Amino acid sequence: MKLSSRLQKFNEPETLKMAKLGRELRAKGIDVIDLSLGEPDFDTPDHVKEAAKVAIDKNFSHYTPVAGYADLREAICTKLKRDNNLDYKPENVLASTGAKQSLANLILAIVDAGDEVIIPTPYWVTYSELVRLADGKPVFVQSTIQSKYKITPAQLEAAITPKTKLFMFSSPCNPSGSVYTKQELEGLADVFRKHPDILIISDEIYEYINYNAKHESIAQFGDIKDRVIIVNGLSKGFAMTGWRLGYIAADPVIVKACEKLQGQLTSATCSITQRAAIDALTGDLAPSHDMLKAFTDRRKRILELLKEIPGVECAEPDGAFYVFPKVDAYFGKKDGDTVIANADDLCMYLLNTAHVSTVTGTAFGEPTCIRLSFANSMTNIEKAAERIKKALAALK
Repeated sequence: MKLSSRLQKFNEPETLKMAKLGRELRAKGIDVIDLSLGEPDFDTPDHVKEAAKVAIDKNFSHYTPVAGYADLREAICTKLKRDNNLDYKPENVLASTGAKQSLANLILAIVDAGDEVIIPTPYWVTYSELVRLADGKPVFVQSTIQSKYKITPAQLEAAITPKTKLFMFSSPCNPSGSVYTKQELEGLADVFRKHPDILIISDEIYEYINYNAKHESIAQFGDIKDRVIIVNGLSKGFAMTGWRLGYIAADPVIVKACEKLQGQLTSATCSITQRAAIDALTGDLAPSHDMLKAFTDRRKRILELLKEIPGVECAEPDGAFYVFPKVDAYFGKKDGDTVIANADDLCMYLLNTAHVSTVTGTAFGEPTCIRLSFANSMTNIEKAAERIKKALAALK
C-alpha cells in the first residue's frame, strides 16, 4: 500500500512516543514513573465542570460557528484585556480544537514552499514538523544554557534573510522553562521593526505558570501588534488538556485565513468545551493559582535533587513545569552492553533501567539535554530522581 510522501516530511512527536512506551511497560506490570508528558496532574476546576454540565442540560449540542461562539470570543477578549492589557475584538479571535490546531492553521495559512521560519532552540517538538508539513524551511537559532535558553536580538538579526516569513517562539518555553522579560522582548521587537514583512507567532500557552513575575507578551508593543499572533489555550493553565480548546488573537486577515482552513478540516471545536471555556476564562482563577503554588514547590525540589547527581547541569526554569538538564557528560559511557551514545539512548536507558519516562532533547533541537516534567506528585518526583541517580551512577 503506497501512502503519501507527505508523511516522510515529519516525525512522530517524541513526547507522545515516550508516553506510549511507558504505557506499554506499565501494561506489563512494571512501575513506570512518567516524567514525559506535558500535562498538569490536576483535575479541571469544579466551576468549569459545572458550566459544561449546564451546557449539556441546555442542549448546546449543535454545530457552532467555525470561529467559535460569539460570547466565547468575547470572553477571550475580556481575558486578554484583564491579564495582558491588550485590546482585541471578537473579529481578532478564532477558537480551535487545541492550541496545536491553532498552530497548524497558522502555519498552513502563512507558510509557502521555500519560506523560512525562524525558531529559537530549544523549541516545542511540533513547531519544526508543522513547518516541514507546509513545505517551509525551519531556521534554528541556537541558544545556550548560559543564556537560560533565550536568544539575543543580534542572533535574531543574523538569522533573517529575504526568505524569512515567520518567527515563532514560546514564552514561557516548552521545554526549557525560559521566560522572556519585557526588556528582552523589546530587544526582539526592535529587530522586527526593521523587517516589517515578518510575522510573529507568540505561543503563550504556559502564561499562568510563571514563577518570577507577571507574564509579558510581545503583542504589547503597539507598532508591531498587527504582525503578532498570540496562541493560547486552556490545557496548561486550567488543567483542561482533554477538553481541547486553543485560540489565536491576530489581525482579522489572519483570523479569516485560519477560519477558511479550519472550516474544511474540523469546523468548530466542541460546543460543550466552548461553554465551559467561557467560565474558565472569565471566572475564578484561584485553582490556577493553586496549581502554580504546587508547581513552585515541585520545581524547588526537583532542582535540589538534580544538583545531587554528578554530571547533570540544569538552568532554573522561570516558567512551565519542566526542567531541561544538560546530560552530555554521560555520553560515551556504558552499563554492561548498553552504550549511551546520545540523549536518545539515555532516555531509553532511563526508561528500561530506572523505569522513568523522559524525553530526549534532540526532539527539541538541543541534543545535549533531556526534558523532565514535574507535573507529577512530589512522591513520584522524589522516587524518580532517586532511580535516575542510581541508574546514572551505574554508567562507567
